[in-house]
Amino acid sequence: MLIVIGGLPATGKTTLARLLAARIGAVHVRIDTIEQAIVRSGLAGHPVGPAGYVVGYALAGEHLRQGLTVIAESVNPLAITRDAWREVGVEAGVPVAEVEVVCSDPAEHRHRVASRSVDIPGLWLPDWREVVEREYEPWERERVVVDTAGQGPEDSLAALLQGIERVEGSGS
Repeated sequence: MLIVIGGLPATGKTTLARLLAARIGAVHVRIDTIEQAIVRSGLAGHPVGPAGYVVGYALAGEHLRQGLTVIAESVNPLAITRDAWREVGVEAGVPVAEVEVVCSDPAEHRHRVASRSVDIPGLWLPDWREVVEREYEPWERERVVVDTAGQGPEDSLAALLQGIERVEGSGS
């Protein structure tokens, strides 16, 4: 299965992806990690453009063809990137669960943006203005929505697992 997790910065995507990967034994493909590796290589600076996503698609496809479950985690702000992730799953012949992680409480979200720390050396973190002004197209397809506002990571993980079970049960 391919589980595609997207959402604005500081909504809880990475935390959920890591918890989910540990729970179900999946491979976690994080676009931030790929993009920062490209920057460290000297081949590009920020913003990297589509390169990080293209590498992510290739890695996810390779892992899926090996029979592994993949969690692909990124902001995933555009319909074109969402379509590309879905195509990776279709080409691998696996179900695809699309997940949008949101934090519906603006004060909590803003606090998360201001208080989070860098976990990838050299990774630049956007400030609140950059988060709210970021290009982020509305989702047009069915997806699992996990609202992390006002709850701990384990509660959000439980909601995510329920949503994924519904996708698996529907054969998507």
